[in-house]
Amino acid sequence: MKTKMRLLTGHSKSARERAAILKNGVYQLKVVLARSRPSIWRRVLVPGDYTLAALHNVLQRVMGWSDSHLHEFDIQSVRYGRPAPEIEFYEEELLNESRARLRHVLPAAGKSFKYIYDFGDNWVHDIKVEKVLARDEGAVYPFCLGGENACPPEDCGGIFGYYDKLEIIKDPSHQDYEDIADWIGEFDPALFSIEAVNRSLRALSGKRAR
Repeated sequence: MKTKMRLLTGHSKSARERAAILKNGVYQLKVVLARSRPSIWRRVLVPGDYTLAALHNVLQRVMGWSDSHLHEFDIQSVRYGRPAPEIEFYEEELLNESRARLRHVLPAAGKSFKYIYDFGDNWVHDIKVEKVLARDEGAVYPFCLGGENACPPEDCGGIFGYYDKLEIIKDPSHQDYEDIADWIGEFDPALFSIEAVNRSLRALSGKRAR
């Protein structure tokens, strides 16, 4: 993504200029799957006028999840998610993510928040707001800047279940080797394709990224 972006910090701009840029700014987020070793992470640019519901869709694509389970955001101890009236515990003190725009609810640059996906496997993502940048009008967002390592398979038992399965498929003598190998299929834990991620994001935005 060959684009010139300006960091929204410094004292050279007036308060009005900084406020105007923040209103139309782009958030640079680093997403790390908690307790992953080696780290499973992505860096992505997301417009500040996106809602948390839209950010959820971005995170599903950049990480490689299938959006098959419940999720929520924890931002400075405030919970946001998708309304699910049929699940009583999930509705308690949960704010509607589709009504919360990033520029209104995300913490300042340098601060972090959490995104939790699949309450059974409990995939916790630590997300740091690295920078807030001026929008490049010639660019298309969202856009993935980088990442490492594959997203774990869905329903694999959480981060520890995932690593247990990786150990099993290294050992053909293990009693569960055949079952796990058949279940996990052709899987490379080190695989990450930024091109594939950005193709998916282009399909999400309905525009052609530059």
